[in-house]
Amino acid sequence: MTAPWRILALPPLDEDLVRGLFTQLGDSVEVLFPAARDRAGLLAALPEAEIVIGDFTGRLALDAEAVAAAPKLAFVQMPAVGTDSLDTAALAAAGVPAANTAGANARSVAEWAVGAAFALCRGLVWNDRAVRAGGWPQMEALARGPREIHTQRVGIVGYGAIGAETARLFAALGCPVSYWSRRRRENAVATYRDLDDLLARSDILVLALPLTDDTRGLVGPDRLALLPDRALLVNVARGGIAPDDAVLAALESGRLAGAALDVFDTEPPAEDHPLRAHENVLLSPHVAGATGQAQLNIVTRVRDNITAVVEGRPAASVVNGVDPQVKRR
Repeated sequence: MTAPWRILALPPLDEDLVRGLFTQLGDSVEVLFPAARDRAGLLAALPEAEIVIGDFTGRLALDAEAVAAAPKLAFVQMPAVGTDSLDTAALAAAGVPAANTAGANARSVAEWAVGAAFALCRGLVWNDRAVRAGGWPQMEALARGPREIHTQRVGIVGYGAIGAETARLFAALGCPVSYWSRRRRENAVATYRDLDDLLARSDILVLALPLTDDTRGLVGPDRLALLPDRALLVNVARGGIAPDDAVLAALESGRLAGAALDVFDTEPPAEDHPLRAHENVLLSPHVAGATGQAQLNIVTRVRDNITAVVEGRPAASVVNGVDPQVKRR
């Protein structure tokens, strides 16, 4: 009888819930969990792991040391689109394919980006705060320059599943939409522009690309300075692409009239971080993709991909260039 595949689950989820995902696989899998949700617990659990479900919080990161501690590791599945908690290069060097759930939360994140843009254009958060504080600032609200969203030129940095869906929704509202990515996309609903040209033409700039060595700091002080005066920034990508300090400086200078931030350089940001107190910033605790439908999509992708691996079929959405046909060690 073939020994069961050992699946190590790292997300902070109910153990019975995770086991329930794989009941249809019966005795062909054994689901394990770290004894403690810390570095020591991770390293102690890895030597017997053949499949790892990554930790979407990033707390139990699979860096090069962790990969080296897992000699039997054959496959890693992230229950998320982002893979910045994985050392994908170390996994590739070890011959271990790593997969994400590309596209599973695209609609959820795109809707958040559009909703945040509406909130910034109309000053919804500022108005709410003022009225809750006892005010009735009709003239002040008008003086802040509310905008109709269809008049705004939208630039999207990154044109994967999330960027493409975001472009489609903005275009449906009548916005002129442009995009930049590492390659042009056929049949895109948006116009391709070089990155600096895109920024110079964007009244609303949406960041929707992964954090990598190449994208870290991509939209820093120099590029933020290219934006039109009083532009708006919506970040549903990752902290570090537009560093928090650069965003704050652009807000203070007036280059940015507002920012909607679902991600930060360090999460959570310090309690006394100036962005927390800035009246022109909409803050969100990295939940743009956290709708019930998106979570169902992600769970289904994780279950189906691991099932494929256990049954000998290729994995889907492998991100690190390794053969998706998983080989047991």
